[in-house]
Parts: sequence; structure tokens; C-alpha cells
Amino acid sequence: MNTLLRTQSVRALHRTAWRRPLAHCRSLGSGPSAASTGPFTWQAGALFVTTGAGLYYYFTTEKAKLIEKKQLATASYGKAKIGGPFSLIDHHGKTFTQDNLKGSWSLIYFGFTNCPDVCPDELDKMSEVVTSIESEHGSIMQPIFISCDPARDTVEQTAAYVQDFHPKLIGLTGPYDAVKATCKAYRVYFSTPPTAKPGDDYLVDHSIFFYLMNPRGEFVDAYGKSHSAELVRERVAEAIAAWQP
Repeated sequence: MNTLLRTQSVRALHRTAWRRPLAHCRSLGSGPSAASTGPFTWQAGALFVTTGAGLYYYFTTEKAKLIEKKQLATASYGKAKIGGPFSLIDHHGKTFTQDNLKGSWSLIYFGFTNCPDVCPDELDKMSEVVTSIESEHGSIMQPIFISCDPARDTVEQTAAYVQDFHPKLIGLTGPYDAVKATCKAYRVYFSTPPTAKPGDDYLVDHSIFFYLMNPRGEFVDAYGKSHSAELVRERVAEAIAAWQP
């Protein structure tokens, strides 16, 4: 009798042991669980997209600022590093050299007349600075635009272009080699096909800042796209106040 009871108990234990894993398996497979469905909703998706776009804008903006900062650091390192002899043609068809910089404070910007937005914005900023400075100090400023697209920016094209900005703005252009040498002297990067023709459609990649030169034709300061007209005006005014002929 005892032997029979023990045998039945052992069989019961075996049945129970086999049933438990099956019951556990059924509980895992019976209906969706939190792990299988996850918390992802359309709100979470929208948040993910918004966050990603924000991060992309932030890092893109910071990269642009870093590039500009490096360019300005390069431009601002020592007066002997910026400027030098050059010979170009102004928008009246006359020769313009580094000697024409002497006697006035000059603001020099490098760009191209087919630029859709950046160049006009920077030249407008330059015009605002010149007008403000001269309202306090008289006619001491000489704004200059130097084309880095000589294939299309002829004397006539440059003359028509500068009329849209400050009345004192001088436009300079010239042969490709002369323009390239001038850009090199002023540490200006630009990328224009040497074989480009006037009728070709292309953009010119170039540095986006302009230079302040003192009445001796020496480099003083550089201003980037992120600098407001008010900030540039303040720094130009400080340079004029500190000037010792």
C-alpha cells in the first residue's frame, strides 16, 4: 500500500513539473506584453523627428561658426599676413593698386556680382557701417568690392553692380591671374573655374568676411558674416580712435 502511494506521488510530481513550463510558455504567448508592444507612438515619433532636426540645425550652425572663427583667426594673425601689392581695374576702367588704399580707412570685401544673397547682405552691412562712421568722422572711409569672378564680372558688369550700394563703393576686377594674386595676398579663399566663360551658370565659393585697412594701407581687423553692422561699427570706431599716424 505504501509502495503504491509513493508511486502515485512521484507520478503527480512529474506531471506537475511538466505542466509548469507549459503554463509559463502559455503566459508568455497569451496576448501582447509591454516588452513586445513598446512605448512608441506617433507623439514619440514626432518628438524624435523634431529633436533630430534641432540637433542637425545646431551642429550645422556650430560648424559654420567654427569655420568662420578659424578664418578670422587666420586673417587676424599679424598685420604682415594680410594685404600686399596688387593691380586691378576699377569700375571706371582705371588701374587701382595698393597705393590707392593710402589716405583713407578702407573696408574691402571679396565677392561676385551674381551672388544671390550673401554678397548683397554683406555689402549692405558695409554701407551701413561707412554711413555711420562718416556721420561722426567725416569723409574718411573707402568701401571696396573686389570681384573673385573675373570671367563674368567685367568692368561694365561691376560698374552696374556697385550702383546698388553705397555711392562711394569702388568695384575692382581684372584678369584671372591678377584677381587670384590679390585674393592670395589677402588670404581669401575662392573657387572659380579658370576656364569659366561669361555665359556659364555657376556659383563662386569664397570666404565671407571683409577687412579694415588703415590709412597706410595696413591690415587692422576682419569681420565675418556673423558680425552685426553695429558690432563692426563699434570696432571700426575703436580702431580710428586708437590710430596714430
